[in-house]
Amino acid sequence: MRKAIIDYKKVTPEILQLLQERYPGGYRDRDIVIFDDHRNNTIEAVEVKTPDTIYLVKVSSKLHYTMTNISDESDDLEEIIPDMSEDFSEE
Repeated sequence: MRKAIIDYKKVTPEILQLLQERYPGGYRDRDIVIFDDHRNNTIEAVEVKTPDTIYLVKVSSKLHYTMTNISDESDDLEEIIPDMSEDFSEE
């Protein structure tokens, strides 16, 4: 299984949808995974899984804002976050 650490700027609408499904009321302190990266920087992230990839999405105020302001009726996540799929890469 592939693992990827991604920043809010690289969250695709599909990953955002998975985050909403996993954390419908928003994530809590107990949902945050804390670890050190290869540069010895402390990273805080929330986990979401697809059949082939485990994503650790870095926690930020922008991620929290986006997750709390998504309307359940909104099917068009492209309006909420821009398509940044060309920027998506494993860090």
